[in-house]
Amino acid sequence: MKPLARHAALNDYVDLAHSVGLDPARMVRDAGLDPAGLSLQDRWVPASAIAGLLENSAAASGREDFGIALAELRRFSNLGPLSLVVREEPDVRSAVKMLVHYEHMYNEALKTRISENAGITTLRVGLDVGVPGDFPQSIDLAVGVLYQLLLGFLGRTWRPVSVSFTRPAPRDPAPYRRMFRTDVFFGERFDGISLYSKDLDAPNVMSDPLLRPYTQKFLEGIDARRDVTTASRVRDLIELLLPTGRCSAEQVARSLGVDRRTVHRKLAAEGHTFSSVLESTRADLASHMVGNTRHSLTEVSELLGFSSPANFSRWFRNQFGHSPSRWRAAAGGLGPPEPAASSFGPAPESGIG
Repeated sequence: MKPLARHAALNDYVDLAHSVGLDPARMVRDAGLDPAGLSLQDRWVPASAIAGLLENSAAASGREDFGIALAELRRFSNLGPLSLVVREEPDVRSAVKMLVHYEHMYNEALKTRISENAGITTLRVGLDVGVPGDFPQSIDLAVGVLYQLLLGFLGRTWRPVSVSFTRPAPRDPAPYRRMFRTDVFFGERFDGISLYSKDLDAPNVMSDPLLRPYTQKFLEGIDARRDVTTASRVRDLIELLLPTGRCSAEQVARSLGVDRRTVHRKLAAEGHTFSSVLESTRADLASHMVGNTRHSLTEVSELLGFSSPANFSRWFRNQFGHSPSRWRAAAGGLGPPEPAASSFGPAPESGIG
């Protein structure tokens, strides 16, 4: 299966396309995507389609810095529910590690690696969209977004040591220097950002005192928005928390800035329970992850919060009527076998509190 990415990777694309004289709906259709689907931020689409769209947009607009311009529009809040989890990390190092740990939940084509040597930390961004070709706009966007997030953690006065790109130098490198406010090198061995390791030990300024008022308003505003529900926000947080082993109603409530009873009350008003949302979310993730060979089945069991592969295998068989290995084998052929009916009851021996 080719790597997938969520529509959230195209946040602010429509506005930027309009600003540079493009017809965003036509560009999106030409890339094989549905323009109406852009509003569905959590929909998975081929990462290669998104990468192709960015390359085509840069070429049609004559803007070699299209990916950088898109990154400039991103804000910390664009992370959605991930921002609610990251803000609990006490320092920049742990916040960055959490972002790297969860990047596959948003874009399977991205792979960020962290290395430290002689007081310098390098964040290297890799991209594999599953098709041959160079996609510098996607790399520019990924590095630019990473830089914006570091600014959020460290404050607007922070500067990296340098920024590197493997792509050839653009005709006009000024937008890159303006964006990153440091030395920017092209034709290098890697794509990414270098910074002082001591910067990673700085406190995370996006921690509780700053974000708690936002998280409280975040949940309160759900009732006023037809396209966002308590269940959808809880589901997003469950996806993020399952691999940590800390997925519980208490932890979700804490991330939302409210108490557990408030979460239960709002879910009940929508006809859900925390357990039902947990199990349906886990089942959806399981069918996707097991069908994709990116992770071993042992890794899948860990990402879904199970205490052992055996517990995961029993749960999967109860949910889908087949073992994970059989499901994966079928997915590599004609497609996954027909899942068995499920009541989405409590997961046996899952290790989830």
